Amino acid sequence: MQTDKRMQSYFRLRSDGAFIGNDPVRGPWSADHCHAGPVAGLIARAAETEVGPEKMLTRLTVVLLRPLPLAGLRVAAETTRHTKTLATTRVTVHDLDDTLCCTATTMHLVRKDLGRVPNVVTEKLNVNDTVDGPFPIGQMRHDLPGFAHFVDVVYPEGGNQGPGPKTIWMRAPSLLDGETQSPIQSLCPLADCGNGISWNVPPTEMGFMNTDLTLHIHREPVSDWLASDSVSHWQSSGIGMSQSVLYDTQGPVGTALQTLVLFPPA
Repeated sequence: MQTDKRMQSYFRLRSDGAFIGNDPVRGPWSADHCHAGPVAGLIARAAETEVGPEKMLTRLTVVLLRPLPLAGLRVAAETTRHTKTLATTRVTVHDLDDTLCCTATTMHLVRKDLGRVPNVVTEKLNVNDTVDGPFPIGQMRHDLPGFAHFVDVVYPEGGNQGPGPKTIWMRAPSLLDGETQSPIQSLCPLADCGNGISWNVPPTEMGFMNTDLTLHIHREPVSDWLASDSVSHWQSSGIGMSQSVLYDTQGPVGTALQTLVLFPPA
């Protein structure tokens, strides 16, 4: 299994409340902009802080309006509904010039203790039955260190490492130095990788950038290693979609969907 490469966090928090991107958050498409997965983690962080720990974040929908600059982001959450059973929030992400970069909504459900309940039996993925491999997107549109260089990745033994649907295990850096992130915050970087995991041709032949992310969680993950079983559907209209089932070492924890815009290389 690969050595731990997670020595640097995705962001540092400036004294004025802005989140400044470090090298691990740099995305594959631009040297100056963030991978959206860790930004989704910041959104989850803001929403969970707003609602409080008595309710679990169960749905996060992020709409990406423009690129997210490494130079700095401001994240704000507000409650839109809060009842005994559920809460909802609206979250905004602005750059340092106060330009709106993305919006998000979340739902949180109250935590209960029902004991054992009937549940479907699903196959677990075994993180120990794996082999080392590269991050699924080996090519980037710049030469600077970025997201792919700071995550540990392994593949199921005998699994696909080429084009098409595939499963990977990933272990990612923390959002912020000196802060313990929540289980769902730790899931967000992987959740936004579905298109990068299951590409049908490499980005040198076709771009496949996502415009949104919808994450549904039915159980908080309990392990550092998290897995994504992903497939991408590409259409000649230039529109696509990726679908992912997300796992921890105990079994499935949720699903992630991304809408994709396809574009040939310049």
